[in-house]
Parts: sequence; C-alpha cells; structure tokens
Amino acid sequence: MKQVSLSGSLRENVGKKDAKKLRREFKVPCVMYGGKEQVHFLTDEKLFLKIIFTPNVYIVKLNIDGKEHDTILQDMQYHPVTDRILHVDFLQVSDDKPITIAVPIKITGTSQGVLKGGRLIKKARKLKISALLKNLPDEIVVDISKLDIGDSIMVSDLFRDHINFLDAPRNIVVGVRSARTVVEVPEGGITATAEEAAEGADSEAPAEK
Repeated sequence: MKQVSLSGSLRENVGKKDAKKLRREFKVPCVMYGGKEQVHFLTDEKLFLKIIFTPNVYIVKLNIDGKEHDTILQDMQYHPVTDRILHVDFLQVSDDKPITIAVPIKITGTSQGVLKGGRLIKKARKLKISALLKNLPDEIVVDISKLDIGDSIMVSDLFRDHINFLDAPRNIVVGVRSARTVVEVPEGGITATAEEAAEGADSEAPAEK
C-alpha cells in the first residue's frame, strides 16, 4: 500500500480551549490510538492536503517528536460551515495484526454487454477488507471483460490471497443492465421499447369530455 509521511508535535495541553487556540493558528488537534496509550498531538493543517483530496488510501508514517509510527487515517471531523479540519484520529497499526480498512475499486477491461449497448452500473467505490499490513493492496482490481447484459459481479465473486472481504457477500460491486427495456405488444405481434409502448398507450386513450 502507498505510504505518506506526516510530522507532528505532542500537545502540552488537552482541552476545548486549547484546541480552539490551535485551530486559530492553523494547527489541527489529533489523537493516535491503538497502542499502549492514546497520544495527543498537533500538526499543520496544510499537511493534510496530500491525504484528503485523493481517492487513494495510505499508510501514514507518523513522526511525533522524532518517534515514527505506522498508522491509518481513522476519522476526520470538519467544520459544518467552513469545511476546515477540526480533529483527526489515527489508528496505530503493526505488522502482526490484521488491519480493517476500505480500499478503492479499479474497474478494468471492456464489458461484452456494454459493447452490445448495455449500461455499466457501479454499485461501490470502495470495499472494506481485512489483511496484514504487508498484504494491504492500493486498490481492488475488478475485471469486467466477461460481463454480458444482465450479469454482475458480487463481493462473493472476488478472491485475493491473504485478504478477507468484509462487505456482505451478495452485495453487487458492478453490473451491466440493458439500456432500454423491450416489451411485447400482443395485438400487432411486434416488440417495442417501454418508452414507445407508453407513447402508444397515451395516443389511444379516449379524450376527456
């Protein structure tokens, strides 16, 4: 998995008053948990630009006063009006414990159904997985080359070595639907699209008196 480095300093004081003071100075109050104890620290607001405005998921190499920790971004709180970052939670991770994280999906290939005029439907952008740090992928690649109209790929269809998928097995990841529904018109022995049939029914309806 991709990595990014972030540096911070331990907070001297912890509390709402101190947090407000930090935000006025464009600092972000943060906490790291998952280790022996929680670590409260602060970092520059601008450093988060390389993490939050991207679909990528990163292992964050967090350097706090010279000590480095492997972490993942667990939660981020924003101001409801200004969208400035109010608080960030990091989860400390280790090589020997499985990590639960949502990773982006990358669609590859050209669907047979799309070539026939079908419409590609993406039901998910990320999938929740569990794996050891060394096995975490940057993304889950899903090949749609064999999908015909009416076909779909569910979570249960995906398999990767050393990775557990945590979403419901029957959840659809991606599928191909018909772009236009065809219906039968018995009287004329012909077929028409649903839109054409509806138009015909309207034209035959009796006028209001």
